[in-house]
Amino acid sequence: MKKITNKLLWIFAVGQFGWSLLSGVVSNWMVYYYTGSPDAQNPNTGIFASGITQNPILFKLTLFGLVLAVGRVFDAVTDPLIAGWSDRSNFKGGRRIPFMKAIAVPFALVTIGLFTVPQTGSIVVNDVLLFTMLMVFYLFMTIFCTPYNALIAELGDTQEHRINVSTFISFTFIAGQSISFMLPNLAGFLQGFAGQAGSIRLAVAVMATLACIAMLIPSLYIKERDYIDSRPSETKAFRSLLKTFKNGQFRRFVYSDVIYFFALTLFQTGLAFYETKLMEIEDTWTFVLTATMTFISVLLYPAVNKLAPKLGKKRLIVTGFFAYAAVFLITSLCGKGLVWGFVIAVCAAVPMAILGILPQACVADVAELSRLESGEDRSGMFFAARTFAFKMGQAIAMVVFTSMTVAGTAASYRSTAVVATATCLLGASLFLLYNEKRILGRIEQLKAEKKA
Repeated sequence: MKKITNKLLWIFAVGQFGWSLLSGVVSNWMVYYYTGSPDAQNPNTGIFASGITQNPILFKLTLFGLVLAVGRVFDAVTDPLIAGWSDRSNFKGGRRIPFMKAIAVPFALVTIGLFTVPQTGSIVVNDVLLFTMLMVFYLFMTIFCTPYNALIAELGDTQEHRINVSTFISFTFIAGQSISFMLPNLAGFLQGFAGQAGSIRLAVAVMATLACIAMLIPSLYIKERDYIDSRPSETKAFRSLLKTFKNGQFRRFVYSDVIYFFALTLFQTGLAFYETKLMEIEDTWTFVLTATMTFISVLLYPAVNKLAPKLGKKRLIVTGFFAYAAVFLITSLCGKGLVWGFVIAVCAAVPMAILGILPQACVADVAELSRLESGEDRSGMFFAARTFAFKMGQAIAMVVFTSMTVAGTAASYRSTAVVATATCLLGASLFLLYNEKRILGRIEQLKAEKKA
């Protein structure tokens, strides 16, 4: 086997930029462009809203909220199926890379379609098209991300490499998310070429093309069989999923992860609205504020990377939970003006650095321990099980947000930030049950026994 280097891990991390950019375009801007109403300062808010059903249909649940939620549930259900398929595969190119290579282009194309195809003269047809394309989008994201995430554990052959690769992909993840916030800026630049609505679609197409290239780079460069001695798992998908959730330490991690992603998704979905409706600033400032947050967060990466082995990932993650709760609380109380946007951006940089890096390393630790104890490598299923759980949190968050903000009032948007604060505090409490010392100690013990 060839030696795994930090250069290889950086090349691998480029793929995270690609799928993060596509995910960011959809999660950060679909609700913004498909719901709400325009105003003088932000004329593009709800620009596609007239094409789909907007009124609540059941107990204040909107059709769009339900469509997004079902999409996440569908995605969460397909995760273990794809993970099981990947774990059991034995392609010439490896167990993971062939999936990533095959789906990169279709994944980018369906992202463009989400902002283009549901624009017929019939609202019913548009609703059906939007629903169908979201299902396909989430399926394609699963086919790329589940094998990709499994490589985090497999390329992280040591504790140092697991923390390093988690740091690198955290950087490329927030880089992709940050670039996605430039969508209104890019659309504004292109408006002279394609008109108001057309410029948004063209901006999505430009970003999707960039994302596609990034996803193909690790797929084409990394020869999986040269670095990983992988053998197909013999456990079928849902049996493997059940075995994964029987792992007590993994369950303790997942409890808090579901809560965290519920709170974070609630906040991220509302971010554009917090800025435009509460702070009353233009949506083009979203990228500037996100870039500020990202820049400060990246500056903190080396500190997180160095402190994790010394203080422990658990202690830092709990700190991150409380820091995010403080950010959400500030948002719920914010006033008008750009200064509030910068206050939130600066404060959010700390938990973003911590929680962007360390949870993935925790999953890699648990997967490594399971491999050493059982002799079976089911890394794909561990990351899929985590995704299965946190996407349930995301699905619920999307339903809650669109339901709570039907009125479109400032108070309704503030209330979503209050809910995010409370749930993040709950997530911190649940993560205290996770026993990191026991996991790392057992890994070292089993490795020592194997060498002996």
